[in-house]
Amino acid sequence: MRDQLSDIGKNIESSGIRRFFSLANEMDDVVSLGVGEPDFKTAQSVRDEAISKLRAGATSYTPNAGLLELRELLSGYLLQKNNVLYQPESEIIVTAGSSHALDIALRSIVNFEDEVIIIEPTYVAYKPLIELAGGKAVVVPADKETLRINLVALEKAITDKTKAILICTPNNPTGVTLNKEELQSLANIIETHDLVAILDEIYSELVYEGDFISLAGLENMKNRSIVISGFSKGFSMTGWRLGYVCAPKEFLEVMIKIQQYTMMSAPTIAQYAAIEALKNTQPYVEFMKEKYMQRRDYLVKSLNELGLMCQKPEGAFYAFPSIKSTGKTSEVFCEELLMGNRLAVVPGSAFGVSGEGFIRCSYAYSINDLEKALDRLDKFLNK
Repeated sequence: MRDQLSDIGKNIESSGIRRFFSLANEMDDVVSLGVGEPDFKTAQSVRDEAISKLRAGATSYTPNAGLLELRELLSGYLLQKNNVLYQPESEIIVTAGSSHALDIALRSIVNFEDEVIIIEPTYVAYKPLIELAGGKAVVVPADKETLRINLVALEKAITDKTKAILICTPNNPTGVTLNKEELQSLANIIETHDLVAILDEIYSELVYEGDFISLAGLENMKNRSIVISGFSKGFSMTGWRLGYVCAPKEFLEVMIKIQQYTMMSAPTIAQYAAIEALKNTQPYVEFMKEKYMQRRDYLVKSLNELGLMCQKPEGAFYAFPSIKSTGKTSEVFCEELLMGNRLAVVPGSAFGVSGEGFIRCSYAYSINDLEKALDRLDKFLNK
């Protein structure tokens, strides 16, 4: 029988995170700092609203772009948060999670062998999604010491095939959040080379020092930017699978066609839940953010005391300590830690070659869980 599988499907690498945690899930008494998922429940009023809409029979399709009321609320929310006005009718599409938003965004702009620059270490889905869209991911490592964007190296990586630059800020896994000076320099590069900025802002509600700044809000950048975000992280709504993409009308006109044939529309009940989230849960969002900040401070201080150098992340809910002092690769370190001390963290190499020598520790866990994890890490390092 001839090979029935596509080359592109066979060649896509499995997530290093999922592969590692498949092993952890088969073991007993494992403490995990591995999952990038809030430990808080979705706000009670959001759950109640969803139940109410279900009982009322709101189970039909919505428009392809999502409920207009939700898009109108998103428009106002993003104007306040990002200082960018998006027209609800033509510049916002509600999607089934931010990964789906990124997928249709890439497929709307990438032609065969177009290059999209990504800054590593970064989220594991970027490279596969670029390749599934027919493009080529060009990796630019972050600065080895600061883990911040290396703008000189980025500009050198631009070729006549470069279509876009994909930026995640706050960053997963490092927590690095680009400041206004970095964003302005990046904007200048994008404008000079006539590129598209794809901005993954899924962690934008979780910035701990100062306010979040969106590159799309800088002068001349809205028309060059595709903003990706959602409700999973900041609103603790991971299982609802709801995201959105904001971009100029000409981009959205292509994306909506892809949405029509791949998803039809985002889940109806999740959209009603998101309406309630935007209307009435900002105090809860701030409460969760305050808890994450407390956990961050405790975890980073403790990691440094254990001898694992760790910078204080400015956003998201991950610490990215260096394990170079141990002389182990990140994968060996994590495997030995899991097998010997029943503690699961993520190898930095799962986020790209430049993540080698680091591990990712999520602080989307209670202080009690962090204490248990740090006790096991201490025993592992000192045995």
